[in-house]
Amino acid sequence: QLQLVESGRGSVQPEGSLRIACAVFAYTYRQYCWGRFRQAPGQEREGVAGISSIGTNSYADSVKGRFTISQDHANLYLQMGSLKPEDTAMYYCALDFGRCFYSDLRRTTQYEYWGQGTQVTVSS
Repeated sequence: QLQLVESGRGSVQPEGSLRIACAVFAYTYRQYCWGRFRQAPGQEREGVAGISSIGTNSYADSVKGRFTISQDHANLYLQMGSLKPEDTAMYYCALDFGRCFYSDLRRTTQYEYWGQGTQVTVSS
């Protein structure tokens, strides 16, 4: 079973920055896509950002201009800036193999493999 290992949890003040990461080991697929999702208590899991193996990316309107997603095959990074209290949530990484369409990058149904989640708290 493929494992995704998350890192970078933390608490920051509003307007602060944080980078969270996700790593996967031992796979050799050429086509893949990564997604970053978040879930706050009592809310549905939402797609924050997604990126494909060829660099196509997608962002939720709520994070555009503040978050940047990047990947280097076996690692996914989400650089978060100008953080707001409403960004507080458990953040999950997700991975799927094969061709990924732009419209599916932030859909939970696109992804087969999921990380365990990492908590991000934005509070003064």
